[in-house]
Parts: sequence; C-alpha cells; structure tokens
Amino acid sequence: MTSLASTIVAEIKPISHSSIPAKIGLALVLAALADWLFYGERIGLSLTLFAIAIAGVSVFFNHAALDLRRATIGAAILVAGLVPAVDELNTLSFLILLASLTIALLVATNPETTELAERARALRNFFLFGPLRFFPEALQVFNMSAFTRGIALWLLPAVLSTVFVALFAAANPVIEQWVSLLNPKLILQYISIPRVLFWTMMLALVWPFIHVRWRRGKVATTIAPDAPELAPLPPFIPAEFIPAEFLGASTILRSLILFNLLFAAQSVLDGLYLWGHLALPANMTYAAYAHRGAYPLIATALLAAAFVLAAMRPGGPAEKSTVIRPLVYLWVGQNVLLVASSILRLDLYVDIYMLTYWRIAAFIWMGLVALGLVLIVARIALNRSNRWLVSANLIALTIVLYTCSLVNFDAFIADYNVAHSREISGRGMPIDIYYLAQLGPQALPAIEKMMPFRSDARLVGLRERLLGTQSVDMAWRAWGLRSWRLQHRLDAAAKGQFRDQPVG
Repeated sequence: MTSLASTIVAEIKPISHSSIPAKIGLALVLAALADWLFYGERIGLSLTLFAIAIAGVSVFFNHAALDLRRATIGAAILVAGLVPAVDELNTLSFLILLASLTIALLVATNPETTELAERARALRNFFLFGPLRFFPEALQVFNMSAFTRGIALWLLPAVLSTVFVALFAAANPVIEQWVSLLNPKLILQYISIPRVLFWTMMLALVWPFIHVRWRRGKVATTIAPDAPELAPLPPFIPAEFIPAEFLGASTILRSLILFNLLFAAQSVLDGLYLWGHLALPANMTYAAYAHRGAYPLIATALLAAAFVLAAMRPGGPAEKSTVIRPLVYLWVGQNVLLVASSILRLDLYVDIYMLTYWRIAAFIWMGLVALGLVLIVARIALNRSNRWLVSANLIALTIVLYTCSLVNFDAFIADYNVAHSREISGRGMPIDIYYLAQLGPQALPAIEKMMPFRSDARLVGLRERLLGTQSVDMAWRAWGLRSWRLQHRLDAAAKGQFRDQPVG
C-alpha cells in the first residue's frame, strides 16, 4: 500500500518553480506579440505567424519530451493546419488551425495517450481547463510571506468588486457620475482596460502551450486484485495549484462584505429611480436608463452566481461557516432584487419601443436567472449537491421551453405592439409594418384592429399578402392547429362584418 501511494505521488508532481519564471517571461513576450499583431488590427496572415511563434516556444520548453518520429508527425499536422489559414482566414480555417496546433502538441508531448477516446478526452480537458491554469500556477512562484498572503486575501475581493462597480456604472448613470469624480482618465491615459483584458486573455490562452500538463488517465502500477479502486483525478484545477488564501474562508468573508455593500448601494438607487420615480440626471430618459441597465445587471447576477457556487462548494471552508452563510443568503437576495430591477427596466423600455422576440427571450432568461439564484440558496440550505442544482435547473429549463413551444408569440407580439402603438395609444412608437410582416399570418387579427386607425396602402397590401399566405398554410400538407384556429377566427370576423353591413 505504501508503494502504491508513493507511485501516485510520483505521478502527480508539483510544478518546478525553477522553470516557471522563464515560462512566464515568454508568455508575456507572446502576449506582447499578440498585441502588436492583433489589437486594433485586421487579422489574416498575422494569426499564422502567431501560431508558428506559439509552436516554437512550445518546442523550446518541451524539447526533452520529444523524439524525432513524434516531432515529425506533429510538424506535419501543424503545417497541414496552417495551409487553409494562409490561403484565407475564415471561421473554418481558424478552427482547423486551432485543432491542428493542439493535436500536434498532443502527439508530440503526450506519447502515453494512444487511444482515440483518450486523445479526445485530453483535448477536451486542454480546451476546458488549460486557459484557467495560468494564474494559479504562476502564483506558486511566490513565497507566501505575510505580505503576499495579505495580497492573496484581498486580491479576489478587490478584483471582483472593481468588476461589479464597472458593471453598475454601465447600468446606472448615477454610479457612473460617482466613478467619474475619481477621475480615472488620469490612469486610463496610460492603461487601457480593454487592452489589459486582451493581455489577460492571451496569457491564459498561450500558457497551456508553454507549460504543458496533460492529465493522466491512469497510473501505471501493479495493484492487487482486491485493492480498493483509486479515486479519479479531480475534473478541475488541482487543489495544489490554488493557494489556500485565494478562495479560503477569510477571502470569501471579505468578498461578501464588500459585495453586499456595493449591491446595497445599487439597490437603493434602483429603489429611488425605478420604483420611487425620482427625477433622473439631466439628459437621461427612463427609456434610455432602462435599456442601458438591463443587460449589465443580468451579467452581474450571473457573475455573482458563479462566485457563490465556487465559494460555497461542497466540503469547502465556507460551507459550514455561521457567519458566511447568512451573508451569502443576503447577497443572493440582493441579486434576485437586481434581476427584478432588470425586468422592470426592460418592461419600461418595451413600453416605449415595442415588443420583439429577443425582448421576450430576455424576459424569460431573466426569470430563469432569478430562479437559478433561488435554487442556489436551496442547494446551500438543504445541503444538496451540485448535481441536484444542475438537475433542478435543467428541469426548470425544460418546463419553460416546452411551455414556450405552446405559446403563440407571433400573435401576442402583434397584439401588444398594435395596442401600444402611437396610432392607437397616442404614445410610444409608430407601428413597425415590416416587423408585423415578419410575424406572419398570426398578425392578421392585430392588423384588423389597426385598420380603422391606419388604412394606408402598405398596411392593406400587407394584409392581402398575409391572407394569401394563410390560405396556403391551410392546405392539408401545411395544416397546423394554430393556423386552423386563426382561420376560424378570421372566418368568424368576416361573417360578423357581413352581418353588420346594411341590406340593399
């Protein structure tokens, strides 16, 4: 048993810190090269050159694992993948180049993976988890002294708080004014936030090619027939890659305190402007305020949900904390209120700019996000597994999608837009004839309601075209219950109009 344990430990070796600084340095060089080749530029041959640079750096750091035969096969695969990208860079040639680069890396540096299923699994893990490894592995270089330990404790709260403030500023003009008082332009003159994000993304993408770590599917050792089965390797970043302080109880507690304060400020402002109808800042209408805020706030709620799942993971240090658990409940409650504010914002926008399929989808999506947050609280309170949470969300999604399949959204959108158009309600936007045409024959009843208020040639022509389409839909090959109900309604309306006409 002792030899078995030692074999497993030998298989899962810690990172050699001596090579990490050089790898980080060349990763920064590749990120700088990507900045020069791609940022703000049209991409073509530059992507091929960058792929060759990645391959060269990967060979430099992994030459010890290569032999001539596998290196030759990998080079041939890479060259074959470069040809379509050199000819013309499009979506397909980009995917071929990416696939050839990773397959060449797999063939050259992972001789133990020979079966097709094993190679597919290795590539799946490479794409899913490889870009997440840079920062945890780079942090291992530093000795966790008291100073760096304090940085680790405050790094996650500070970074995520900054992200939340940026999202709130995008959603709320008042918070934007407060942020502008800090005069961030002095810093942004030298640091571009989009460029920093670009560099971060590039470091994460090139790191798996530089510091190659293929997860082993099995341990080569002799095990007695009656020996207990080994637990599989964890499907995510190994625990030794993450400093204990990075997502420990102290970090989570600091994060939740900051997040609750930030979200409380946003909730108070929404209560004043959205629910209390306080006067908005100058040059800001309720429609613009509503449209501007709905989607950033949903992004905020999704990011918050991801943090809660990571912080309150089963068996984690924060799961049993009597202090952290109430803060999580409070924060999730504020996120549900945030989603409700997003729904109200979208409703205000739709009230002015009419209803579309995408806006209905946004309403449904926001409702699912709110339900997902409530289910997260239920998982924590009932001590359920993440599998239970995923299953509950899938059941809810299935019910919603099935229900949506039975709803006549074409008729609903047409009725709503006609009823709220400027021609009938006296406010809002004029009816969009072209969008009514896209809704098809189900918009005919709404068009009939519009005729007494607007009977121009375009509307009359649209009605005639849709009536022709409806007659085609009533053929037995195209017959549907929804079309049959529409035809029954149209026939009843025609008979009513005929009876109302004066006789001779």
